[in-house]
Amino acid sequence: MTSNKSSDKEVKKKKSGFRFIPRIWSLAFGALIFGLLFFVLLTIGFMGSMPNIKQLENPKNALSSEVLSEDGKLLGKYYLQNRTKISYKEIAKSTVDALVSTEDERFYEHSGIDARAIARALKGMGKDGGASTLTQQLAKNLFSEKPKSKFMRVIQKFKEWIIAVRLEKRYSKDEILTMYLNTVPFTHISWGIDAASREFFNKAPIDLKLEESAVLIGMLKANTAYNPKRNPKGSKKRRNIVLAQMVRNGKLSKEEYDQIKGQDIVLDYHKEEYEGKASYFRDYLAKFMKSWSKKNGYNLYKSGLKIYTTLDYDLQKKAETAVHTHMRTLQKEFLKSWGKSNPWTYITNRYKEIPEFVEKAFRRTHQYQVLKRQFKGDEEKVFAKLKEPIPMTVFSYNGPIDTVMSPFDSMSMAKKILHAGFIAVSPENGNVKAWVGGVNHEFFKFDHVNTGVRRQVGSTFKPLVYATVLDINKTSPCSMWPNEPVTIGHGPTAWRPGNGGSKGGGELMMKDGLAYSNNWITARLMKSLGPRGPQLVIKFAERVGIQKNRIEPIPSICLGTVELSPFEMAGSFIPFVNKGLWIEPNFIARIEDANGNIVYENTEPKHDQVLSEEKAYLMYKMLTGVVEKGTGKRLTDGRMGPTLRKLKGVAGGKTGTTQGSADGWFIGVNRNLVAVTWVGADDPSVRFRNGRLGQGAHMALPIYANFMRSILEGKQTFKLDLNMIDKPTGNGGIMTDCGIEVPDEDFFNIDPDENKDLDLDDLG
Repeated sequence: MTSNKSSDKEVKKKKSGFRFIPRIWSLAFGALIFGLLFFVLLTIGFMGSMPNIKQLENPKNALSSEVLSEDGKLLGKYYLQNRTKISYKEIAKSTVDALVSTEDERFYEHSGIDARAIARALKGMGKDGGASTLTQQLAKNLFSEKPKSKFMRVIQKFKEWIIAVRLEKRYSKDEILTMYLNTVPFTHISWGIDAASREFFNKAPIDLKLEESAVLIGMLKANTAYNPKRNPKGSKKRRNIVLAQMVRNGKLSKEEYDQIKGQDIVLDYHKEEYEGKASYFRDYLAKFMKSWSKKNGYNLYKSGLKIYTTLDYDLQKKAETAVHTHMRTLQKEFLKSWGKSNPWTYITNRYKEIPEFVEKAFRRTHQYQVLKRQFKGDEEKVFAKLKEPIPMTVFSYNGPIDTVMSPFDSMSMAKKILHAGFIAVSPENGNVKAWVGGVNHEFFKFDHVNTGVRRQVGSTFKPLVYATVLDINKTSPCSMWPNEPVTIGHGPTAWRPGNGGSKGGGELMMKDGLAYSNNWITARLMKSLGPRGPQLVIKFAERVGIQKNRIEPIPSICLGTVELSPFEMAGSFIPFVNKGLWIEPNFIARIEDANGNIVYENTEPKHDQVLSEEKAYLMYKMLTGVVEKGTGKRLTDGRMGPTLRKLKGVAGGKTGTTQGSADGWFIGVNRNLVAVTWVGADDPSVRFRNGRLGQGAHMALPIYANFMRSILEGKQTFKLDLNMIDKPTGNGGIMTDCGIEVPDEDFFNIDPDENKDLDLDDLG
């Protein structure tokens, strides 16, 4: 009985076991169907969007827009993430070997998903390494947003599998590696191997050494912990792990590893958001580009544009050096001339200090407004707070200085800093070749070149008056003018200019009036144009690029009381060395999109034939007199160095000094460059103590001299042509008694002393 019962139980047990087999198969089949359905639903975007085939074939990233010089050299970038797309052939083999050896040893064997790595990860619960392949990591970098929960992270992981498989079907292994290295972050700013190699080693990715490649690939595990700038010891340790992985995978010999592992990391660090050439220019360019990008459907910080400017990289370097060299010396002279006194003084008395100058400056700041609210309008407490020392970094020509100083003293120091603006333009096509907006962009962001920044131009405006008179009155440069005080107008509105303390007497030729920057001669020339002379001069100024309705029509404009920018002044002198043709200064040659298509090209800038070739030639000849014997003669008399003696007779220019020595100018011209220099403090109430130091020939001219010397002595693609401008042909010509060769006998036909009320249309 017992055995039969036992046997029945065994039979029932077996039957029961057989009944579970179909269930197991059903469950397995159901799981398979569920899994397939799950992946289908993921693929079609049921649980969040998935990239389509077009997106996979054309993945989009936020690419840096590059600013390039005329000759294709990088000046700087605009970016949210510093990312530049490069090709596989631009990546060093050592970088690829280090990446595959460290991040995905079986990269060339799998098809996007590594089953062995998944099994290892599941077995060790992730302790023995992750399971993500490089292709999966690429999928994550390209398409996946950061999940908001652990569940969504699991869903995201499955999405990455699908995307990885699709990527493997559409791209070669080399293309996947390239996309990965172009998209992976190395720091919070530098994205992609190109940005990282330039930031940490100042070189292109193809030029990375083996050990440098290992450093960068080592950062991918934890880019803050293994950042070689912040943590050199940790970075070195991680680098050696990468090198060991390369040995394990046969990409590096044990002997090479032993040679490298003890070496310290050698960086050539360049943080690109502060570095680069033409910083002030790039700030100005960004404003133009933001507007252009918005109108044309691009994003300056994401679209990967290549902006080819007109700047010459070598001339830009020379200009920045010229400004720095002179301003360093001038700043010392300036501070020494004032000693313990403050340089903010009245224009009528440069020895009398303006009271509460620093306090008034602070009242215009956001910092003051915050403190005023904090102390409920109690100014005594506000300034007491501003006079408390705090740690700060201040500017010096020897580099930034970390110090302890009160904000009040810091403001006082900043107000004593002299600034400069320099721009060089090719008169042949209007291309801006160099642009230096200040002495140090990191500390002083304000650009002193662009059209929105204006300072009184002084005597640099006089050539525009001379050109107007030459064009309308057809007055000879050799004509004689009384060197005596002159009055324009009658009654209370009469204007009687001074002439720098000169007693006058006798007569001066028109050309010498410009050479010596004689105020009386210039005023007489204005008077010769008649009651509407100011309007005539203004119309000519507007034709050479000065903003319309910018200048007030009063006689004193002839001496440069108007406020203009170096950019505008550069354009206004172009006709004098370009056969009378004005061309608007321009700074963009072309713009390319991320795929290399030209989307903008500046083929024909604005232009206007404002003078005949003959009159432009005479203006140039008069400007050469300024540097041969006039206010700019230190450029050619040997005081600026023997090299610049070569400029004698083949370069022209004009100095400018404003009342009280607040602004110093020099504009230099030759056959293929017009260069403008302005020097002064940010506040025009800050001035030199005496006229000798505070004249344009001392404040500004040396920058032009340094710039020209560097071109003459250096080797560069830009060829400076110092030959004399050709005399116009076809009209014969006579040699006048003052040595200026003019076109023909009938050129001058109006008495220069005759006061005519000419119509504005006579300007042509």
